[in-house]
Amino acid sequence: MHVIATAGHVDHGKSTLVRALTGTDPDRLEEERRRGLTIQLGYAWTTLGDAAEVAFVDVPGHERFLTTALAGMGPVPAVLFVVAADDPWMPQSAEHLAALDALGVRHGVLAVTRSDLADPAPAMARAREEIARTSLGAIPAVAVSAVTGLGMDRLRDELAGLAGRLEPPDPEADVRLWVDRTFAIRGAGTVVTGTLPEGTVRTGDLLGFGEHRLRIRGIESLERTTSHVSGTARVALNLGGRPPEELGRGSVLVTPGAWHHTELVDVALSAPGPLPDRPLLHVGALSMTVHARPLDDALVRLTLPTPLPLRIGDRAVLRDPGNRRLWGLSVLDPAPPPLRRRGAGALRAKALAGADGSLASELDRRGVVRRTLLRRIGVDVDALPDGVLAVDDWLVAPGQVVALRKRLQERVEATMSAVDPGLPTAAAAHELGLPADEIVTALVRPPLETRGGRVLVAGTAELPPRIAAAWAQLREDLSAEPFVAPDANRLAALGLDKRALAALERAGRLLRVDAAIVLLPGADREAQQRLAALPQPFTTSEARQALGTSRRVALPLLAYLDRMGLTRRLPDDRRTTEV
Repeated sequence: MHVIATAGHVDHGKSTLVRALTGTDPDRLEEERRRGLTIQLGYAWTTLGDAAEVAFVDVPGHERFLTTALAGMGPVPAVLFVVAADDPWMPQSAEHLAALDALGVRHGVLAVTRSDLADPAPAMARAREEIARTSLGAIPAVAVSAVTGLGMDRLRDELAGLAGRLEPPDPEADVRLWVDRTFAIRGAGTVVTGTLPEGTVRTGDLLGFGEHRLRIRGIESLERTTSHVSGTARVALNLGGRPPEELGRGSVLVTPGAWHHTELVDVALSAPGPLPDRPLLHVGALSMTVHARPLDDALVRLTLPTPLPLRIGDRAVLRDPGNRRLWGLSVLDPAPPPLRRRGAGALRAKALAGADGSLASELDRRGVVRRTLLRRIGVDVDALPDGVLAVDDWLVAPGQVVALRKRLQERVEATMSAVDPGLPTAAAAHELGLPADEIVTALVRPPLETRGGRVLVAGTAELPPRIAAAWAQLREDLSAEPFVAPDANRLAALGLDKRALAALERAGRLLRVDAAIVLLPGADREAQQRLAALPQPFTTSEARQALGTSRRVALPLLAYLDRMGLTRRLPDDRRTTEV
């Protein structure tokens, strides 16, 4: 299926032309028929050429309904632009054309209606001149009359040719459906309609709406029930009887987990400002007031009142609510960093210079970023450039890898000491501003190495000679009596202060029971075995005697065994090893 929107001034015959092409009146409301004026979006369809199904989204031409018109144009790749032969170039024709240009629509056909009432040549010449200056460029033009049938066969041929020139969308793409109408059907529940630009929806699929997950219970397309539909297509989805109350026109349904929902987005304008502080943003079928912060003449940061699923390259429209001026925009970054410092906006504009949405460009600008985030904002991450460091979900840009390795070596060498060689990986991650310790480990290359959770210069002794000698003496003390922990005086005599003890603990040479009690590794398991030989349960005094130690050691050791799950303390203060 192909979807084409109408555009043009009010009362230039858009709906009449669609009715003549399809045999269906797109104006469904009684008020629309009574007034001869399209108010809501209308829909009709037909088969053209080689069985090409074409659905028309008929938009209102009156200036008061521009928001509705933009909702119909937003998700549609092509346009049937309509002007009347018996009218001059009109304001709404210019406004609709400006909107199509802002959205970057490149495919269309010009129809000059009411050509039985006036010479169509002047109107066609003026419309072609205006259209040629926009993204549409030179498009086919046909003089028609829906009353006499003049030119209608040729118009059908041109529309069929237009449909054949449209790029086929990807049926495997992530779904993003902007809802342009909602209604309830008795016995079936809530139905939403919209233009599906790409991807595929299937009965039974779940779609995300904010924090909600909505199951598709039924699908119609062109009034036919079907099990699945691929874009581009007009679809009606039955979502059952209990959708969220806030679901309505402008809502967006997406493939769960595939999109980054953002409240901040950096965009490039199609023409320099100045923008109002609070312009209207029209994207998809949605309209909302946003806050605009200029970064330079053509780059702007938008703050949205509610998160939206946006991707790099998305096109949208900004509108001044005071004078109706329009700006087209292209999304450059839907996941930008915060701007906190004075002058940050100008620096951000420089950073965005040359941004093209490629993986290399995004990596160069971000330095370190999650692969899943890049995919969600529309970056192809299947083929990594040479030199990229991939660590789980993290990607590090090649230039950043070189700089980080240099800084890491400098920090390790600067923090080495006789007592405390190397740098813990967590501390290194913090000092380098990295989001995960695993990245530090992956950055390590000779002359650095990792050992015991620390980054060291390769060949660095695990323990300085003085500490190694002190530990050897301490091990000799504890070998004969493993639970007679050295007191503070003995530790001081050995030259083992807090930093030295911490170094021994990190090296796995000591078991730290608490701040004042240290034993040899494995003493906890040996204690459990000795205590298991006692009649169960046992008292603290019985434990002390079995371990051959003092209360100074026994009390913190028993508390440690409790914490480790090796013993269990009972309400009467006795313990058991039967945990």
